[in-house]
Amino acid sequence: MSHVAPTSHRRASRASHRGHRSEDGPIQVTTWLGLTFAFVVGLVLTSRAHVGVHAAGVTLLVMLVPLTVAVFGTAFRRGLGSGKAALTTAVALALVLLKFFL
Repeated sequence: MSHVAPTSHRRASRASHRGHRSEDGPIQVTTWLGLTFAFVVGLVLTSRAHVGVHAAGVTLLVMLVPLTVAVFGTAFRRGLGSGKAALTTAVALALVLLKFFL
């Protein structure tokens, strides 16, 4: 006869995991400023002559671009929060995209 585990150790499904997630509100200012700061650091690193430092900057920027696009996508659904901080991040993203494509 096989052993049947008791059901008391199983977790009940939580109500928060069902259906649609609740809205968390607009994107915080610190998120926008953090992304902008990371873009500036990446641009500074890519301007360095050392191959490893330059490669680290390029890697950082390549990882930040899709993340920033995702944050903007979420922001359009939930609200931008601070428009000035979002605009600053958009300018930094535009500079990075211009650097890559021009």
